[in-house]
Amino acid sequence: MIAFIWGMGSTLLWVSTISLPIRQAKFNKPKVRMTTSFANFDARIMDHWGGGGGKPDTISKDSKHPFEGRNFGGGKREEIRGTRVFGSGYPYGADNRSTIAGRPFPFGAWPLYWDQNFMGGDEYGPKYDAIRPGGFIASVPLRTTTKHFNVTDDEVYYAIGDRESLLLLMVSFVTWCHVTPVWPSRFDPSSPNATIKLENVIQYFRASSLALASPAYNNTFARASISDANVSTPLPEFMEYSPFRRCVDDVAEKASAIVGEPLIHSSAHPSRDGILIGSFLILAGVGLLIGGGFLLVACEVGETVFHYRFQLQKRLYGDPCIRSKVAAERRTEIRYEDYP
Repeated sequence: MIAFIWGMGSTLLWVSTISLPIRQAKFNKPKVRMTTSFANFDARIMDHWGGGGGKPDTISKDSKHPFEGRNFGGGKREEIRGTRVFGSGYPYGADNRSTIAGRPFPFGAWPLYWDQNFMGGDEYGPKYDAIRPGGFIASVPLRTTTKHFNVTDDEVYYAIGDRESLLLLMVSFVTWCHVTPVWPSRFDPSSPNATIKLENVIQYFRASSLALASPAYNNTFARASISDANVSTPLPEFMEYSPFRRCVDDVAEKASAIVGEPLIHSSAHPSRDGILIGSFLILAGVGLLIGGGFLLVACEVGETVFHYRFQLQKRLYGDPCIRSKVAAERRTEIRYEDYP
């Protein structure tokens, strides 16, 4: 906002203002909200393509959450990759490899669960689907065509995870791996009739809360390699060297939603605040003009508002220089999709 204030002597002639609207940056990048308390509505955001990190938080004990007192958050994007062994992919809190019960949630999401209460997974079973971050467990088939990859008709993979994470990932799968778009469907990993079994998983991510699987793969060590995360049946050769598999694997690693640093609480109307501060400064200038009778061009007002806007956006969204650097680094690995 730039104001031109004209006067002579002790007479105010007119005040002419040009209002340059202070717009908030438009961010449509999908996010998953993770509420951990009904007492104060504490929440963190699981961010698609986010970098994660920050200090781990604790689920408060004031609303009878089933996992109250457990840590969540703190996991970084580069720590998201596990192995083919269930219970892998934890940057912290996995000292007991024989069970996933009682573990923290370093990326925000809860781990999957399999049949026969494997490794204590029933603790995260369907009875808590209503409050599971991202919604119930779902699966989605990942297929492509020979137009983009040299694949056979039976080369199909499945992504398994919470519903919201799969919806976000499907956008990235379609954009970068030319996957045929399909809506996720509810999946019960503990069902004896499940399409995908524990033995079909080819890769776990995000503290075993997300998995890629293929019916063409059978890991005979899946139930016997708990103590050694490096023991598994090798992938079939066509799968090991498949560019399509590598593409969906890369997207799952780099794009899946993970919890980031705590939100910074600030004004709900930064645009309005900026305009109000600018208006206040203009009125102060008018007072000085009437008292002294000077001609004043208050360009400084615009600079002050611009500075305020920059500092506010920096607090809300982080340093733009750092964000630009991170975005550039991501693009060297896999391009970043733009949302309308």
